[in-house]
Amino acid sequence: MERPSWDTKELTIGQVASRTGVAVSTLHFYENKGLIRSRRTAGNQRRYLREVVRRVSFIRVAQRVGVPLDSIKAALATLPEHRTPTSEDWARLSESWHGELEKRINALERLRDDLADCIGCGCLSMSKCVLANPYDQLGDEGPGPRRLLAPRTPPAEDA
Repeated sequence: MERPSWDTKELTIGQVASRTGVAVSTLHFYENKGLIRSRRTAGNQRRYLREVVRRVSFIRVAQRVGVPLDSIKAALATLPEHRTPTSEDWARLSESWHGELEKRINALERLRDDLADCIGCGCLSMSKCVLANPYDQLGDEGPGPRRLLAPRTPPAEDA
């Protein structure tokens, strides 16, 4: 596919797919979910403003780090229409996800650290369960792997 001129205001769906590395079907999906927009030509072909390339790239990065599509959509709704978002716009959006990403990182670290031992109690280590979770005390806290779902309390420091 021929690369569009740098000053082309609108791109075809094939050009957006080529430039972003996503499938045309993915662009259809994003549009159906309200994450991106296009206009239709007289021949009913989609045309995208150039800024869609950045939006699609942002969506892909956000998805890669585990941000749900609903959160991505809400964030993109705060961006200005009809202009390419600035680096300040993107920084503001990514900063708004910082806390949620920290929680995910902590959960993954707990999973990594506890995977070889009892995950309490879901139960993958029946032989250790009676030692680590006598009388199924963790079951009183709710269903699933309670040690992974609940935040860890830091050890108390000696005074």
